[in-house]
Order: sequence, then structure tokens, then C-alpha cells
Amino acid sequence: MFNKDVYVERRAQLKKLVNSGIIILFGNNESPNNYPSNSYYPFRQDSSFLYYFGQRRDGLVGVIDIDNDKETLIGDDIDIEDIVWYGSVDSVADLAAQVGVANSAPMAYLRSVCSDAIAAKRTIHFLPPYRHDTKIQIMNLLGIHPSKQKEAASVELIMAVIKMRQVKTDLEIKEIEKACAIGYEMHTTAMRLTRPGLTEKYIGGQVDGVAHSLGEQVSFATIFTQHGEIMHGTPSYNVLESGRLALCDAGAENAENYCSDNTRTFPVNGKFTQRQLEIYSIVEACHDYVLDVAKPGVLWYDVHMEVCRMMTNRLKEIGLMKGDTEEAVRAGAHAMFLPHGLGHMMGMDVHDMEGLGQNYVGFDDEIQPSTQFGTNALRCGKRLQEGFVMTDEPGIYFIPALIDNWRAQDLHRDFINYDLLETYKDFGGIRIEDDILITADGCRFLGKDRIPYHPEDIEDFMAQ
Repeated sequence: MFNKDVYVERRAQLKKLVNSGIIILFGNNESPNNYPSNSYYPFRQDSSFLYYFGQRRDGLVGVIDIDNDKETLIGDDIDIEDIVWYGSVDSVADLAAQVGVANSAPMAYLRSVCSDAIAAKRTIHFLPPYRHDTKIQIMNLLGIHPSKQKEAASVELIMAVIKMRQVKTDLEIKEIEKACAIGYEMHTTAMRLTRPGLTEKYIGGQVDGVAHSLGEQVSFATIFTQHGEIMHGTPSYNVLESGRLALCDAGAENAENYCSDNTRTFPVNGKFTQRQLEIYSIVEACHDYVLDVAKPGVLWYDVHMEVCRMMTNRLKEIGLMKGDTEEAVRAGAHAMFLPHGLGHMMGMDVHDMEGLGQNYVGFDDEIQPSTQFGTNALRCGKRLQEGFVMTDEPGIYFIPALIDNWRAQDLHRDFINYDLLETYKDFGGIRIEDDILITADGCRFLGKDRIPYHPEDIEDFMAQ
């Protein structure tokens, strides 16, 4: 937890941005697995609640009455039966004091807060809920059916939270750097252990163990697979094979729940083939090019499209693409090889604030999401600001089903060499991903130690 003044200042700024009404920020509850007392899923506090109220205990709600300048932390104190099993914890009043909140109350108080506000026709601001128990709570308190709650959520509050959370302070950058340090250990562990004969599941489990040992948890479900053409290929019981590429996309949450997110692709046997190096060098060049063009004032959409042009030109050099580059990219032919966006915001959420609505988080009045295949998966397009943290994650994938689908439809035949592409169906995919901070005049990698990603560095590291 940060110093309580951080949370006091954050709430003060939020009140100025929202201006009037009552803000209700719901914390999360425990999530049992297959019966109520089996809390298999690790508890994770809601990020926006954490940002403004700082406390990680379950069953809490933060209320900010803007008009009366009153803040209340609501929750029931732990009873003796829970103390027997889980130990003593601070009272809700103590938790409130720790983050500079003057008032606390039991959960029953929240109903009267909402009833009084509704009777007085005051605006009640809440964020879009994503957990079913919170949706039920909102329905009980406000009478809004879960199917209507996303639309009923306060756009004014959403925009205020985004405005604050999207620009990371120096304190937050330090926390993300700590998460990146854990991420370094996760990825280098994967590189050290990977060899033919082990399973994807074994390596993935070791990677997860590093995150749980050094931080709070993984920032998302670890991807470790020989089938890099599958975007979210979770570790299977398949045995690693010599000559194949392993793709590891993994990240950590540190003790303050700030995230890292990196991807590395490396040969199972420690040595790239010439064909693998040809494709890898294209992804490597696109990854590094982002550092030259990403800076404040530039549209992230434009950075993405510059990378798509570079990738198309390089794929033309080896014969997989052809024709005019501008026409190919405009038509979306490059999405055969890059069917996702260049990167996303990152912070307390690995896809930062995505639950608030991607149109609000990654886009604005200047630019809205594309509907074109591939480009429609770009999670952010708006102008970069100093303090934004983005992922830089270009990739090239050879997806047999997509190749067959497009070829059958005769799509983009002027730009794609399908005959040569057929010979790559067994290739897999390559992605390289790092976290970058937008600085005053450009950008920089986050994390003190760079996970090996140049081919010679990967081979040297794996040989050790």
C-alpha cells in the first residue's frame, strides 16, 4: 500500500472530475472454486477500488458523497469464526483510517445510502460491473437488472477514472518496474528449462511458480506453447519437440498489483533454423522500430500501421507478400500474418482498465476502433501521452485454418503468395513483447534487465 496521502489526493481529484452526486466503488468478494469454502481462486481486489481506497480485503465498498464531501469505507468486520480459521484482521474502521477515510460503516448502511440518494433524485455513479455477485448487489441496491448495468454505468465516472489511471505517476512506474523484474525471472526460467522431451505444462507451471513466489500472482493466464500460431495457447501436456519454436507470453503482478507482460519466442533445442531466423528477424525489426516512432502526440493507431507497413515490406522480400504495400495494408492483407493489435495499455490491469469499455479507454472522439479484420483487435488507437505504459508486441503467425479460409474465398490474392504460404503451415508463430513507457520526448523499455530477444542472445543464454 502507498502512503495514505496518495489515496486522499486521488479521491480529491476524482471528486473534482465527477463534480456532483455519489460515487460507489465496489470492491471484490472471494471467488470459491467448487464449493463455498474452497477459495481456490486467489483473491484479487478490483483495480479501481484499489486505486482509490488501497485495501485488499474482500467484502468492501467505497462511497464518496461529493456534494457533502463525505467518504465512507463500508464493510462488515470479521467475526470470531473467521478469525479462528484465518486469523485476526484489522477492523473496517482501521482499514479506513489507513487510507485517510474518516468514516466507516457495516454493509447494511449501503442500502440506506442508495435509498436516500434515489429518494432525493441524486446521481449515483458506478463503474461497469464484471462479476456476477456485484451485479446482483447492484440490482438489489439500485433496482437495475444485470443486463442493463453496463449501459447504466456512469460515463462521467468512467472518463474520470480513465483520465487519472492512464497516466502513471513515478510511484506507479516503480511498481511496474518491480513487476517487470519478476517477469524477467519468469521468462529466463522458461528459457533455461526448455528442452525436447519436457511438456508445455511443466514449463508453464514453473513459470507460474516464479510469479507466485516473488509477487502476488500472474497478471494473466500464462501462455506457453509450441503452437505459437494460437494467440492464447495455454500449456498442454504435449511434449516439446526439437526443431519447434516455443512461445512464452507471461507476466506478473507485484505486491501492489501492478503488472508486467512480456513475450519471447525461442527454439526448443536452443538453435534457430534459417527459416525461423528469416521470420524472427522481421518481428524483431518491427518490435525495435516502435522505440523510434512512439512518443507523445503520436496516435498509437499510426504506430501500429507503420509496423504493419514494415512487416509487409519485409514479407515481400522473402516472397510471402507482393504488390503495393500501401494498398495491401489498406486492404488488410497483412492481417493474414498479424491478426491482432500492436499493443495495449498496462498498469494495475494487464489490459489496463479494459473493463471500463475499450471505446473509452483506447479510443476517443478523434479516433474510433476499426471494423477491419485484424485492425479491429487493436485495443488502443488514441494519441500517446507522457506517462502512458504500452505493450509493444508485433508478431507473425501462420494459422492453417485462416490460410485455408482466405484461399478458399480468393481473398487478397494480389497481395499474398498462397503457394509459398502453404509451405509454412507447420511453422507456428513468433511474437516478441516488451513493456514501454512513453516519456517526454519518446519512449523506453520498462525493466532494468532485458529478457534476451536478439537471436544470438537467446542462443547464448540457452546454451548456458
